[in-house]
Amino acid sequence: MHRLWLIFAQAVTVSLAVLFVLLTLKPEWLGERSGPTAVTIQQALPPSVAGSQGAPASYADAAQRALPSVVHIFTSKEVRAQQHPFANDPLFRHFFGDRFNNKPQQRSSGLGSGVIVSPEGYILTNNHVIEAADEIEVALHNGRKLPARIVGRDPEADLAVLQVQTDDKLQAITFGHTEQLRVGDVVLAIGNPFGVGQTVTMGIISALGRSHLGINTFEDFIQTDAAINPGNSGGALVDAAGHLVGINSAIYSRTGGSLGIGFAIPVSLARSVMEQIIQTGSVTRGWIGVEVQAINPELAESFGLPSADGTLISGVMRGSPADRAGIRPGDILLSVEGRKVNDPQAMLEAIAALTPGRKASLDIRRGKDTQELKVEIGRRPPLSRGE
Repeated sequence: MHRLWLIFAQAVTVSLAVLFVLLTLKPEWLGERSGPTAVTIQQALPPSVAGSQGAPASYADAAQRALPSVVHIFTSKEVRAQQHPFANDPLFRHFFGDRFNNKPQQRSSGLGSGVIVSPEGYILTNNHVIEAADEIEVALHNGRKLPARIVGRDPEADLAVLQVQTDDKLQAITFGHTEQLRVGDVVLAIGNPFGVGQTVTMGIISALGRSHLGINTFEDFIQTDAAINPGNSGGALVDAAGHLVGINSAIYSRTGGSLGIGFAIPVSLARSVMEQIIQTGSVTRGWIGVEVQAINPELAESFGLPSADGTLISGVMRGSPADRAGIRPGDILLSVEGRKVNDPQAMLEAIAALTPGRKASLDIRRGKDTQELKVEIGRRPPLSRGE
């Protein structure tokens, strides 16, 4: 009996050892099906755990949602033909008459893109796309071409609003929310690069809040590596759901083509400008009439300042709101309505956001003293360079 029990124990031990080896090295020999189990686990995981398998395989739905709202813009303007250098010489005119002055007027053409923002035919685009044009034509998604009129322009934000009249049903784009954007989010750029036709490119948001680029007076760009090329200007930058998050405006390039650094005006700024233009034909911003300069550590030391906070008032326009309020050159502007201003761009934006006619509180440092001044905000002149 003892021998039988020993043989049984040895057989069980060997069987368990063989089963362990098979499970470890060749589980498929035992008919185990890991597929359904793996799928079930993957579906149960939240997106943050699911990883790349949770990303959509295609952005076709987002593209199809936005494509009908993006148009092509063709512009042309008359260019005076170059006059012959001797056209005004009496002797030259005696022999040749006016034959060299009878050259036909030439026309230059340009192209860009735009976004339908309203079923009433309003189209948002860049100011530089339609600037100086005397004829503007818009090509819809269905290929139909329509003349367009300029409703209003804002050169300082590089935005413009056009309008077309048509019986066609226009599909307005859906606006997204800039405040929900994050670096790394997927975006699509839609436009008409180099005039080849409607094109969609994909990338991610590389950075938010880009400024001090010297492109526009008011800058708060979305940076993206989605390919943006000449002809894309004024087109749509949309998120993965096909909602408008920006207006493609500029690229950084040494060759004229995309190098993966493109800039778009965020939809929050574009919408604010668009609504003012549609309502009044122009954009109203605050102004006090000063010139400012950034304070670096060297400048702070030369002025005997305790820190480099604020911006230096380097000039005050005579008769301006700042002049009437008692602001002087050499004052340090610390804040506007409680909002700290540590560089000229921040100061420019803070003043521009104020409503003309209202009195605003400005904190300044004059010498060693800090004081509060009340300034009646004026209306910013067109293309004003000072604040």
